[in-house]
Amino acid sequence: MVQKYQSPVRVYKHPFELVMAAYERRFPTCPLIPMFVDSDTVNEFKSEDGAIHVIERRCKLDVDAPRLLKKIAGVDYVYFIQKNSLNSRERTLHIEAHNETFSNRVIINEHCCYTVHPENEDWTCFEQSASLDIKSFFGFESTVEKIAMKQYTSNIKKGKEIIEYYLRQLEEEGITFVPRWTPPSITPSSETSLSCKKQAASMAVIIPDATLKEGLGGEALSNPAGAPESMVGTPDDKLDADYIKRYLGDLTPLQESCLIRLRQWLQETHKGKIPKDEHILRFLRARDFNIDKAREIMCQSLTWRKQHQVDYILDTWNPPQVLQDYYAGGWHHHDKDGRPLYVLRLGQMDTKGLVRALGEEALLRYVLSINEEGLRRCEENTKVFGRPISSWTCLVDLEGLNMRHLWRPGVKALLRIIEVVEANYPETLGRLLILRAPRVFPVLWTLVSPFIDDNTRRKFLIYAGNDYQGPGGLLDYIDKEIIPDFLSGECMCEVPEGGLVPKSLYRTAEELENEDLKLWTETIYQSASVFKGAPHEILIQIVDASSVITWDFDVCKGDIVFNIYHSKRSPQPPKKESLGAHSITSPGGNNVQLIDKVWQLGRDYSMVESPLICKEGESVQGSHVTRWPGFYILQWKFHSMPACAATNLPRVDDVLASLQVSSHKCKVMYYTEVIGSEDFRGSMTSLESSHSGFSQLSAATTSSNQSHSSSMISRWRFC
Repeated sequence: MVQKYQSPVRVYKHPFELVMAAYERRFPTCPLIPMFVDSDTVNEFKSEDGAIHVIERRCKLDVDAPRLLKKIAGVDYVYFIQKNSLNSRERTLHIEAHNETFSNRVIINEHCCYTVHPENEDWTCFEQSASLDIKSFFGFESTVEKIAMKQYTSNIKKGKEIIEYYLRQLEEEGITFVPRWTPPSITPSSETSLSCKKQAASMAVIIPDATLKEGLGGEALSNPAGAPESMVGTPDDKLDADYIKRYLGDLTPLQESCLIRLRQWLQETHKGKIPKDEHILRFLRARDFNIDKAREIMCQSLTWRKQHQVDYILDTWNPPQVLQDYYAGGWHHHDKDGRPLYVLRLGQMDTKGLVRALGEEALLRYVLSINEEGLRRCEENTKVFGRPISSWTCLVDLEGLNMRHLWRPGVKALLRIIEVVEANYPETLGRLLILRAPRVFPVLWTLVSPFIDDNTRRKFLIYAGNDYQGPGGLLDYIDKEIIPDFLSGECMCEVPEGGLVPKSLYRTAEELENEDLKLWTETIYQSASVFKGAPHEILIQIVDASSVITWDFDVCKGDIVFNIYHSKRSPQPPKKESLGAHSITSPGGNNVQLIDKVWQLGRDYSMVESPLICKEGESVQGSHVTRWPGFYILQWKFHSMPACAATNLPRVDDVLASLQVSSHKCKVMYYTEVIGSEDFRGSMTSLESSHSGFSQLSAATTSSNQSHSSSMISRWRFC
């Protein structure tokens, strides 16, 4: 596997020529880099006008590796070839380095670039990228990779000291200005030189530590790739080291690299809104900076946000009055770390009444709006406190919690909400303080805790009775002045007290089901029922061959078989009044059959894809490149399971034992789209919807890609 590294933009507040003078003092050896033993010039070239200077060096490195490994490898030193290309006219220095030692077993490439800052010609920018690919190394591939990663990271951290050291050395010698290159025929006037010298001297300030986190500039081993793009000095286009430290926090060089590479990938491939850097960083942290895993869950979340217009929820959705009156939660100042503080009086809240009056979806939307408000408050507090604040603290008061809070549909709604929040708002909870936990709490915790991420669970602090008032309690995390009055504090808290929701506000199960369906059908998806003996089918007419049919569906209930057929003639449309073989209506969706019973497979129509068995809870996306014009039929058919078959899909409903699935009815929610072959890029980003409305409940995704008249299918299960 190729390991890669990409640095942020480092800004030196010194002119390019002065930085170059400092850089050249690192050769032939540098005492600040113990591993850099020596270097010899192999080739050198200078243009006649002196503008171009290319020098190639053979660098000798003493890598910090175990003695046994060096003995097995048969070498004491590692040699690198470094090529520096200085263009004084353009004011750029490009540095390329690759390993000479073991080049048939290990491939190391590094590219560094010094350029002039695009907005200030008296500042200098630095960028660095590298890659490490270990083909084989006497069975010690993993060990060599770890050594190289460690060595490279150490050298990057040390890099900021090197230029600082030589810039100070130049200043001590009275050198604060190095003239720019000019063509030999043009000699600048003494007046101009004096002016430039004064200006340069005024810019020769000591560089802040945050702007100097650069690497070895060509001598380093190991782990990154690809030449940097043109330098841009604003965070909107490329990440600047100062910006990262100020708004995102202290990251290791490799963490910075993961953030930059994932951000670049989104800019290149993602259609639609690119998330903020803080948001990308949360997904990386949630997956321990594994780029592939973070990219997977983030793309699912981005599609979910787009599908349900979550970005606009604070501006477009007004919570029902019932929530405003009876939902006992609200924002309340901030904790000692500057995190926004959310107070939830769960014990005083009538969860059963809220679910009966509103349904799951309205509660979910309200929780989403709370999370969106939390993100907004984190941004504000980052500006106010002058340090990165990316999460909030939640204080949950459980006084009053009893068995009525364990009402099964209410717990089910709570678990659904937890799953959605865990999938789409990772690493946003900084700390959860649970106060006055009663005896019934362990029962609720047993149900809820399996659905909470391990990293999140470690942030929970649980206090029983009045334990929160002593050492290690609330005062360690919240200033005394803002402790709410209902917790014996001095601050009046405006969080609603909750109370019982009047039964007159309750709605019938049918009303709630229809309302939930209405919320889902605000998206581009349609729902359909699939019965035993009555599949659901949709017709797609293709005029131009090589068009691409794309689909995206969720199996909401039961197991189904998905098929695609082709016919040269159009099936007869079903009659609307028919409730028999061609059309069945139900509260949960419709059912349409198009293939006539007298049609014969192979004569009247043909199968163009292998049947795909889809289990309950799965989301499936795919595409089919059509070979012929005509009529294509997408079919969802009931799949019979052996009576003794056991499922390996642990779902919320399995835990609660509250969902009774009919053995003769399935339900799917689907979306289809036809795309011209020239517009299809062969990836799921081609889909307008990409992932389904239920994909936020997923945890693992596997995908298989096949070309031409075969599917690209991405599936996942509830976990």
